Amino acid sequence: MKKLINESGLRDIKVLAKRYPKAEIYFHQDLDGVTTAIAMKEYLKNNGIDVIDAHIIQYGDKEFAVKKNDAKGDVMPVLVDFAHGKPMFVIHTDHHDRQAGAEDTKSTSFRSSRSNVETISQVVSPKELFPSSDILLISTVDSANYAVNDISVDQVISYLFRLDKEKSLEKNKMLMGLVANKLLLAFKNKPGFLETLVMDCTPSLLNILHTIKRIMIEKGYAKPEQLEKNKEDYVTSMQTNPNVKVLGNVIVQYGGGSMFKPGSYDRYTPFKNNPNADFIVIAWPLGLVQASCNPFKTERQLKGVNLGEIAQEVLSKWEDQLKQREIPLSTIKWISESSKDFNPESTGFTFKDFVALYGKEYKNKEDGKEELIHIGEMMEKPFSELPEEHREMLDNIKVNAWDFIQANSGGHKCITNISGLNFMGRSNRPPKGNYKYNPDSEDSPYVKFTKMIQNEFVKLLQEKINQS
Repeated sequence: MKKLINESGLRDIKVLAKRYPKAEIYFHQDLDGVTTAIAMKEYLKNNGIDVIDAHIIQYGDKEFAVKKNDAKGDVMPVLVDFAHGKPMFVIHTDHHDRQAGAEDTKSTSFRSSRSNVETISQVVSPKELFPSSDILLISTVDSANYAVNDISVDQVISYLFRLDKEKSLEKNKMLMGLVANKLLLAFKNKPGFLETLVMDCTPSLLNILHTIKRIMIEKGYAKPEQLEKNKEDYVTSMQTNPNVKVLGNVIVQYGGGSMFKPGSYDRYTPFKNNPNADFIVIAWPLGLVQASCNPFKTERQLKGVNLGEIAQEVLSKWEDQLKQREIPLSTIKWISESSKDFNPESTGFTFKDFVALYGKEYKNKEDGKEELIHIGEMMEKPFSELPEEHREMLDNIKVNAWDFIQANSGGHKCITNISGLNFMGRSNRPPKGNYKYNPDSEDSPYVKFTKMIQNEFVKLLQEKINQS
């Protein structure tokens, strides 16, 4: 006998709809994040919940600068396309391999997929929200699965779309979607831009593109033709940039070059300039090393080389030293709340965040349940408001650098990152006076370590290539 399913989608959505007539959506700052938020808005509306606002959430210090919402009123906070949850979120949906901090969330939807919008639109919702062709394009962009879909680097980095009558309708729709993504990325840091897209758009890439163009005119943003020129100038400048080298079939790069002009930077520029390269290993001065395959080559998973495994092998060379190095909670809270967007309404970095992200195996010199409760309460305040006595208490709670870097890093065989290196060599107190950049000064300790990690990654990657 077949059983009838009366309720589909998120767990307890009918109960939540009775409890919360309104909602605010927090979303990741990219195409999948925006489209997932739009799909979630539509899904909640279909269940009687009115979405009244939307907010960007981004990994790093911006994660803790988002607006605080304790869910005690009639507005339900919802998080989409983000791997780090928080107790304040009532609904949390994501598609990454692992999540942290979502234990107290009332309703979750964690499903490994090419994009989070695919899950909301085609699995959670009883009826399809975005067209299937849009879902294919969004998933292709989020997973960088370009070669399989016969998409070139020039098509991905173009700001201009013109209907090509010699191409099929589906191919034209895909090219249109790529331009929508490029324009979205060009203006993603403009105040209120992505939030307006979420609130104004319907589930359609075409509607998103039209809305972007409307906002560009209203706000006086750079025109697509200017963006295209800035991009071409950037591509040319990176061809002779001294921080870009090609060793065998591996691009080795430090920093992103000059990215001030709107629309100039694109993550795929190195493969535009070096189409025969199979990999790129790029180090960023903020303490991040990223490695990825060339997504425009059909053999992107070159001979079984696994970048995620290589990252672990690289880190293992410093495992003993990293486990002996301790990072105090005072440093973590201070740096985590250092975003220029941080304000009194921000969530801040709390003790719950610390436990959720870095586990319960932290070192505490003054064990005791009562003290931990006290620390949890005082960490609800921003670091800038903590007296010296409380800061000293946070000095005594530590996590070793190995666990810290592992918690902040991740990836898989075709793309991976080693992150959190900027916490190495940092003090546990804000420096006094204003910092002045000196181009002739030596690299800071963590930048030196970042470059060491990058060099070791390239060395090991080339060994794996030769072995295969």
